[in-house]
Amino acid sequence: MKKIYRSIWFLFLGELCLGMFLTLKYMFKKPVTINYPFEKGELSPRFRGELALRRYPNGEERCIACKLCEAVCPALAITIESEPREDESRRTTRFDIDMTKCIYCGLCEEACPVDAIVQGPNYEFAKETRSELLYDKAKLLENGDRWESVLSKNIHVDKQFK
Repeated sequence: MKKIYRSIWFLFLGELCLGMFLTLKYMFKKPVTINYPFEKGELSPRFRGELALRRYPNGEERCIACKLCEAVCPALAITIESEPREDESRRTTRFDIDMTKCIYCGLCEEACPVDAIVQGPNYEFAKETRSELLYDKAKLLENGDRWESVLSKNIHVDKQFK
């Protein structure tokens, strides 16, 4: 009986008919794809994108040069140098990140006690040369300034999970 069933299935092109039925089933449903460059999908508040350094509302940078992010980075992508200021606090003089080494693990963000270094929502930062992916302090602060409204909202939303 099994041989007869298989012969009929083969004779009437069963797989082809099944495939055509599946095509007809989804032909009249709303498509789930998006037109990427013009339409962008929604990102989770916990999305790990391009790194940024944040500032306090008064404009002062948040980084206190504790170097915890440099110590915890498994890829050794972060380099920090600091010096004391007149008010005996430490601030960074050099904060470099090699984005070609970065594995976007988020450990630097978790280690930071003042939420200075964060991973933002930007995932479109492809460059043509390697040297453009070596971020210095100015570039990181610029990223933070550009994305501050989204970053602060994401941090606020994420607090409920910690």
